[in-house]
Amino acid sequence: MEILIVASGSSGNATLIKNGDTLIQVDFGVNKKDVRAALEVLGCSFEDIDALFLTHCHSDHTKGLPTYHGRVPIYTGALTLDDEDIFEVLEEGVGINVGSLTVIPFVSSHDAPTPFNFLIISDSGEKLGYITDTGTILEENLPLLKNCTYYIFESNYDYQMLYASHRPLILKDRIASDLGHLSNADSASYLANLIGDKTKQIFLAHISEECNTLEKALKAHRNAYGDLVGDKVEITAMAQRTMYKGGDLR
Repeated sequence: MEILIVASGSSGNATLIKNGDTLIQVDFGVNKKDVRAALEVLGCSFEDIDALFLTHCHSDHTKGLPTYHGRVPIYTGALTLDDEDIFEVLEEGVGINVGSLTVIPFVSSHDAPTPFNFLIISDSGEKLGYITDTGTILEENLPLLKNCTYYIFESNYDYQMLYASHRPLILKDRIASDLGHLSNADSASYLANLIGDKTKQIFLAHISEECNTLEKALKAHRNAYGDLVGDKVEITAMAQRTMYKGGDLR
């Protein structure tokens, strides 16, 4: 499995996952030129994208959609787009087979209609847990995410920085709620209980530029893992508007 995170954060989100001849995209909240540059790294073009999966309707995940209108099958929740724009409506726990990849959607906890996160499985058994824009992870979904090979996992804010920021209190409370985003502490706690002997890479995603730092996110996760990972797991805190390679692209 080859993973290319085009961008992650409030300024835009998009990820490409390639496995053999199969290429899918998760979210499209960036410019067409950003995706084109990522596709060139993979030796691919827009015509090679087999499917687009959308987590939810917020613009930092969807604003690039006009580029693909009618050209790439879109899989997403029932209320994310107009019915005529959705190729197939996602149902929780029902896997979608696209070539050599299987995408299993599960409900996230966010202030958007029908939001989803994904478990993506290759034909060789590698697993990618894609968790973003969720204030909590529902207990029944945690077993799905055990011992993934790769994680793209939200670590949005540092609690003290969030409440010391100049943002309105109603926004701070929304971000920190169960319908908002994962803090460094909560994200690290989840992953400390999910990672296993098959885990190779962790990408800390959707990191706030105002209410977090890359260093704080990394420190929270390393402190939580203790000796669980040692040197065998690569942990990357991702800056916004920056491309990152994962999986067999390393």
